[in-house]
Amino acid sequence: MTSIDMQQYNVRTDLALEAVEMAVELSGDAIAGVAMETDEDNGIKITRLHVQDQIGSNAIGKMIGHYVTLEVPELRNGDTTLQDRVATAMAKEFEQFLVRLEIPKDAKVLIVGLGNWNVTPDALGPIVVENVMVTRHFFELMPNDVAPGYRPVSAVSPGVLGITGIESSEIVKGIVDQSKPDLIIAIDALASKSIERVNTTIQIADTGIHPGSGIGNKRKGLTLESLGVKTIAIGVPTVLYAATIVNNTIDLMRNHLSKEDGDNDRIFGLLNKMSEQERLTFVKEVLDPIGHNMLVTPKEIDEFIEDVGNIIASGLNAALHDAIDTSNVAAYTH
Repeated sequence: MTSIDMQQYNVRTDLALEAVEMAVELSGDAIAGVAMETDEDNGIKITRLHVQDQIGSNAIGKMIGHYVTLEVPELRNGDTTLQDRVATAMAKEFEQFLVRLEIPKDAKVLIVGLGNWNVTPDALGPIVVENVMVTRHFFELMPNDVAPGYRPVSAVSPGVLGITGIESSEIVKGIVDQSKPDLIIAIDALASKSIERVNTTIQIADTGIHPGSGIGNKRKGLTLESLGVKTIAIGVPTVLYAATIVNNTIDLMRNHLSKEDGDNDRIFGLLNKMSEQERLTFVKEVLDPIGHNMLVTPKEIDEFIEDVGNIIASGLNAALHDAIDTSNVAAYTH
């Protein structure tokens, strides 16, 4: 098996699955230190990925840990039955993270909704916080009245640096020092390199999160190392770069023309001899200097961000509270 360094290619994606796919394409072989399995159930594809050691981490540019990706291409269609199924699948996968991290049933949980509530593609975290079941105050004020099957859950949306003038990690650290949770769940919008995965994919990871990393912002992360608390990150890709769209469009055009006459070398010439990463680098070199490598989001983002925010909140409600029936998770989201 081959080990390569993905950092040199400077392809921005927050999805570990995409990082593995790029590494495999470049090496032509399986990646040492990375284990992966995939299941599919009626339109929901679940990929469980384990970065086992530093070799695997260096190869794909992701931290050592577990990553689960739920891909649902039909999620954009607004099918409420499918959304409930996705929430249930997410709840079951999230429960496995709780077991793996040895989080007890009565552990105190802090949910952090990262992002800017004034910018729709970045509002995923605040929307999830609005819809999760918050119970910590009941345990503090009337502990004898809390029914069995619930745990203390608190939630906060710390905003972004441009609004508060304070790093999100600093705000969260202050809250952690005061409330002393046993687990942090950080929700954030992500960036993808694939048009197909924007607004259709949910990633769960036990490695924590670095706010803004997908769009090139360097921010202090919310991790076990920085906060002293186990941290699970949940994200959905809502944006991608214009260079990625151009590169994907080239692929679509090549495939279309090859079906028409079987020979597209006359039009694409040298581009046909480039790998996907080489083409992407080439497109970025053209767009970056003229300021056209913009971040792009689909026009339906307003409706989608609400739907996926509710899906994640429903899944978390079911996974965190045993009293909630995972077969009807949507009923517990307000």
